[in-house]
Amino acid sequence: MSCLNIAKVVSAEVSHHQMEKNNAMDQRKECTFDGSVDRHGRPAVREGTGKWFAGNLLLVNQGLATLAFFGVGVNLVLFLTRVMGQNNADAANNVSKWTGTVYVFSLLGAFLSDAYWGRHKSCAVFQAIFVVGLVSLSISSNIFLVKPSGCGNEQTPCGSHSTLQVALFYVSIYLVALGYGGYQPNIATFGADQFDEDHPKESHSKVAFFSYFYLALNLGSLFSNTVLGYFEDEGKWAIGFWASAGSALLGLLLFLVGTPRYRHFMAQGNPLSRFCQVVVASAKKWKVKIPDDSDELYEVEGKKEADNADRKLLHTEGFRFLDRAAVITSKDFEEDDICNPWRLTTVTKVEEVKCILRLLPIWLCTILYSVVFTQMASLFVEQGAAMRTTVSGFHIPPASMSSFDILSVAAFIFIYRRVLDPLVARLRKKYNPGGLTELQRMGIGLIIAIMAMVAAGIVEHFRLKHRLTNCSDCDNSSSLSIFWQVPQYVLIGASEVFMYVGQLEFFNGQAPDGLKSFGSALCMTSISLGNYVSSLLVTMVMKISTSDEMPGWIPGNLNKGHLDRFYFLLAALTSADFVVYLVCAKWYKYVQFERRNLNNDENQADMKV
Repeated sequence: MSCLNIAKVVSAEVSHHQMEKNNAMDQRKECTFDGSVDRHGRPAVREGTGKWFAGNLLLVNQGLATLAFFGVGVNLVLFLTRVMGQNNADAANNVSKWTGTVYVFSLLGAFLSDAYWGRHKSCAVFQAIFVVGLVSLSISSNIFLVKPSGCGNEQTPCGSHSTLQVALFYVSIYLVALGYGGYQPNIATFGADQFDEDHPKESHSKVAFFSYFYLALNLGSLFSNTVLGYFEDEGKWAIGFWASAGSALLGLLLFLVGTPRYRHFMAQGNPLSRFCQVVVASAKKWKVKIPDDSDELYEVEGKKEADNADRKLLHTEGFRFLDRAAVITSKDFEEDDICNPWRLTTVTKVEEVKCILRLLPIWLCTILYSVVFTQMASLFVEQGAAMRTTVSGFHIPPASMSSFDILSVAAFIFIYRRVLDPLVARLRKKYNPGGLTELQRMGIGLIIAIMAMVAAGIVEHFRLKHRLTNCSDCDNSSSLSIFWQVPQYVLIGASEVFMYVGQLEFFNGQAPDGLKSFGSALCMTSISLGNYVSSLLVTMVMKISTSDEMPGWIPGNLNKGHLDRFYFLLAALTSADFVVYLVCAKWYKYVQFERRNLNNDENQADMKV
């Protein structure tokens, strides 16, 4: 009998061990809940794909790509004045146009990603174009543009260039714009794809990823703004451009190495056709009465819809005229064309259009913030160049002052995530659980941007008071130290943490599943239009403020102008924009996604491979 009892105990222990082993195997084979797939198109296994291994790889890739981009962009205004022979106003305008074009190309990259290529292929292709542009720029600068040898520094401007050489330069920098612009919105969204938003732990990591993404972007540019900026300011442009090309190539190789571990979402088809289908279908039924009960509107049955692979969008009030596209009429049945998307569309497609229309006012309000932000790459640099840039005999390149912006971003990301957000959540626990919303953070970003412009205007006012009257044509024509610019850079950095990180989270979270890259591109495109508006504003201000006695607010010699008035003008415009933003934010209605069913046994069985 004792032997029998021992056998039973052993058998029970073996069964328990086998059950633990099976549970461990099931856990390893568990697929993601959000419908992501691996590179072969199979459901992504949680343990072997995505998460912080892939996320960290993409963060390093982003840092290297940003190092490469800002290795060109941070001193481009000085390259245009010292090497290409342009004046300050023209150089600032050309930098604004080029930077704006970078982010216009983000729409192209987002469209190809969402509609056809998917995010992984889009990132790879546009990074390759980015590398080609940088190599072309390095070769053309080294062979044709920086001539005679040793020119391009503060004391020795370069000679004139042929039309072909100038054309090659512009082709190169706009290839850089195409490559970086098309890559940027996709890498942000692709990084977020590596975290399952329906998994409790990974969903928190996904929110954190956007902060670390923006931190990686700024840390990547830190090396460009300091080391590369120093070499380029000394006229060693070839070193700066070749270092940028090498960094971009390394980033591309690192991105490709991680391919087996990435999670993917399939492209959802052309979003423009879906948008047009809703508009056409609603126009055809403009006389049709909209039912009071939204359940009577057309929606496909089942788990998935072809155009929105994972989740349907729930009906919301507002833009009621578009609901006609989902109204089923007798004519639809008579002509047997109920499946014709140009006559009858689903509620999900209608809500996609509503979602974009609701995002646009918020997006428009962020453009003027980008006008403020773009001054850091143009007028801040020119202002710094007109100040005392030597400390104990060591020259401080004006462009390197943006390092304080980067350090500010890093500090305020830590302060927000570790101190401010938990504190606000604790204070608001009784009334509204959670920290600051994305819309609230973006509003705070606008307020800090106003403070930054006021600070820049005050510094310029005192710079003019300390200008050197006996050296009116010198670059460093003021005794005021360049370190007085630190507050305006720090304030810009703080505003970025609230505005741009909030934007990334907001647009990515509110965009429908088939338009995630487009959501990130909206953030990039606001920067684009901000640069174009800045260029237009500078041109208008110069035309209005220029007279026979006055060379304008932003002349070649800043000592003869009033750059402080331009900064105060931007502060006033941003204040007006903030008021409009408050109205738009109060009006905005958040998109409502269908909840995924993750609890029933059938669904759990489907989540195993």
